[in-house]
Amino acid sequence: MNPLSILANLLLLGTSVALLVGRQWRWRIVALALQYLGVFILVLAAWPLELAAVKLVSGWMAGTVLGFTRLSLADADASQREQSAGVGFRLVASGLVVLVVLGVAPGLSAWAAPISVPQAWGALLLVGMGLLNVGLGVRSLANILGLLTILSGFEILYAAIETSTLVAGLLATIHLGIALVGAYLLVAPGMDPIE
Repeated sequence: MNPLSILANLLLLGTSVALLVGRQWRWRIVALALQYLGVFILVLAAWPLELAAVKLVSGWMAGTVLGFTRLSLADADASQREQSAGVGFRLVASGLVVLVVLGVAPGLSAWAAPISVPQAWGALLLVGMGLLNVGLGVRSLANILGLLTILSGFEILYAAIETSTLVAGLLATIHLGIALVGAYLLVAPGMDPIE
């Protein structure tokens, strides 16, 4: 195993738990940016640098859109924070996802030969943690971050199988589209109704 891929998987684990448990939106956006760095490292094992950089740049652009949108809203952190009572449950659920991923990743790597074990581990971890984030999220930002996490996990798997420039551009467009829809959903509750 490559030490860089191990570092990337540890980074993905830390950032996905931070996205799931974190309560302050600023730290969640930073965790999303670091998560895209881990995705970039794992995709770099299968794709050339220029093509893998598309993942990193589109992810950072999506995070920037969400961050600036949230920054422009009135600071309602007291009402936007999720309750801390669910932190224990979220940690236990993320531990279960990690255990399932540790068991399933080697089988996926053996079944689909181009996918290495670190790529399978990172991809399945992101898909599982993203599903948890979408399922347990109460706010729009949590759900959008969960969707971006699921898509990032899928992209790691897809990058190991296919090296199409067109598909890389399409997936980057999907990331930006999800971020724009998320920005709209963040702003929409405070908009004045049209008469």
